[in-house]
Amino acid sequence: MIKLTGMNHKEIVINSDNIEKIEEVPETVITLMNGNKYLVEETADEVIDKIILFKKRIYNSNYR
Repeated sequence: MIKLTGMNHKEIVINSDNIEKIEEVPETVITLMNGNKYLVEETADEVIDKIILFKKRIYNSNYR
């Protein structure tokens, strides 16, 4: 799960395993596999960085 900021400036938490695609049009649109779409303030690169950090926390037993 990753924390992002919705366009209403409120925090949302998305299951990154369910992300189908991320687009910048110019705002960032995250489309989930079920078709739900979320507009977020973060750029696509920032979302990807958050996903990578989340995956490292899960799969790296040395993470502290």
